Amino acid sequence: MKLLLPNHQSLITQNMKLNAHFYLLNDDFSPEYAEANFNGKESENNPRYEWEDELDVNEVKNVEIIRKGEYPLRGEIESGAFEYILPNMFLVALEMENGQQGAFAVSESILDSYTFQGDKLEVFLKDYEPMSNPIPGVYIASKEFPKELIRE
Repeated sequence: MKLLLPNHQSLITQNMKLNAHFYLLNDDFSPEYAEANFNGKESENNPRYEWEDELDVNEVKNVEIIRKGEYPLRGEIESGAFEYILPNMFLVALEMENGQQGAFAVSESILDSYTFQGDKLEVFLKDYEPMSNPIPGVYIASKEFPKELIRE
């Protein structure tokens, strides 16, 4: 996968394990309630996140954060192979020690924020817009998902 995109930040990380967390923010989380009743921490009735995905990638040679990039969504369906280039994506491009490349991808419209420190990536997704998660680490806003791939 070749990702040549305008807004990127290269983070060289020789031979490391990357621990990636994706969180769907709970739009109903009340920081005031958490502060008043649970020392600022979430609780069973006031969760900070709807869900969390955790993915580990071993033997990472290079990590590159790319804003407003393009992600090639590829696969096969009954009618054959397909490829759609999805624009306006937040990408975490990965180069492995063995030369393979891959990426985590999130539609910019559902990205709330992210942090990347050391070997830990945290990506926070907005709760109020429906999304699709066709493969681990790829989150596409429903309004941006290719209509030809939607099955009734």
